[in-house]
Amino acid sequence: MRDNKRFLCIDLKSFYASVECVDRGLDPLTTDLVVADPTRTEKTICLAVSPSLKAKGVRNRCRVFEIPANLRYRMASPRMARYIEKSAEIYGVYLRWVSKEDIHVYSIDEAFIDVGPYLRLYGMGGRELGEAIRADVVAKTGIPATCGLGSNLYLAKIALDITAKRSPDFFGELDEHSYRETLWNHRPLTDFWRVGPGIARRLSGMGIETMGQLALAPTEPIFKEFGVDAEILLDHAWGLEPVQMRNIKAYRPQTHCLATAQVLSRDYSFEEARVVSCEMADALALQLVEKGKSAGSVVVWVGYGLTSDEREAMRASGEVWWRGWPSDAGSYRFVAPTSSRKEIVDGAKRVFDERVSRERPVHRLSVTLDGVIEDNAAGVQLDLFADVEALERERRRQLAVSAVKEKFGKNSLLRATDLLPEATARERNLQIGGHRSGES
Repeated sequence: MRDNKRFLCIDLKSFYASVECVDRGLDPLTTDLVVADPTRTEKTICLAVSPSLKAKGVRNRCRVFEIPANLRYRMASPRMARYIEKSAEIYGVYLRWVSKEDIHVYSIDEAFIDVGPYLRLYGMGGRELGEAIRADVVAKTGIPATCGLGSNLYLAKIALDITAKRSPDFFGELDEHSYRETLWNHRPLTDFWRVGPGIARRLSGMGIETMGQLALAPTEPIFKEFGVDAEILLDHAWGLEPVQMRNIKAYRPQTHCLATAQVLSRDYSFEEARVVSCEMADALALQLVEKGKSAGSVVVWVGYGLTSDEREAMRASGEVWWRGWPSDAGSYRFVAPTSSRKEIVDGAKRVFDERVSRERPVHRLSVTLDGVIEDNAAGVQLDLFADVEALERERRRQLAVSAVKEKFGKNSLLRATDLLPEATARERNLQIGGHRSGES
């Protein structure tokens, strides 16, 4: 019988923790280790928890103080640059087996592979090929992996997330029939990809607690509640997924943006947070010049520090933080798309001054450049009053700054404001994704 399970989803087990174990010559599956920044407080989040600690009840992404005091474990400081290097090495292992056109990198530790075109080439079934690729990853890098195999991309992901992680050999297989047979009554719904707590609550309000109930429910109320997203929900309830690897490869977003965000180490005053927002806008402006792009607008968002009453209300409501968090936001549209640092930072200052409360402390910040286009894009409205020569001088100056930072490190050139005690640019220049890069 023809093997219809052709999509593989591979997840590297507790990836950051496994890399730290392998680099120390330790077994990733038996060593008790967490990846967390020891320079921060015990409230800091563990970026990864090794499988053996998970087996002892330590949940993933917990805070350090939540680890039971009676457990002995190693703590490794995050090294994001090393994890990116190792992820690229593992991608190289995948390329030994399949073409890059048949791989979709979903995250630093997870990838989809269309193994269908290779089953006849290797004379293997889908599971055999999946096991061979997984064994090659372990042999070349020492990093263990969990695999899901499905007849479409969605079922491969569910086979990974639900079936494999409950299997003694960490390998799961699903097709439409076995999905309905084994998982239509599975709870909770949040175990399924794309079903978050908010969607689960809305479905529960309609009397729907399982995928089977969703599949068999009248469709009109579902579309009324979820709009176009109902189609995805209903397809997934039946184990269907029309998207193929070629669709993913062909996708091009209609709009582009650049964004940066951070959670501050403490509550900042209005003036302190304004300094940080300018640093963030400055960094984004430099990225624009490096990429040869311009932006149409700048957006600033702030999340305020919570009072004890607000924090208690959020816990009681069960809302995710971005819905219940008191915040303000605003945007400023440039006369014409620009990569000018001065225009971008001035725009961010203007939004901050107009929209951010001077009374409330700021705890979260994000700055986004919207409407990002190529510098030489056709049909762009120009600013007739712009000083073209001044803008070109500034662009060349920014390129020189970028070249120095590229050669000598991001902290080799700093602005005076970056030396203020409330500034965060120097510290963030040593991070990747908000976590320590592991490089000095």
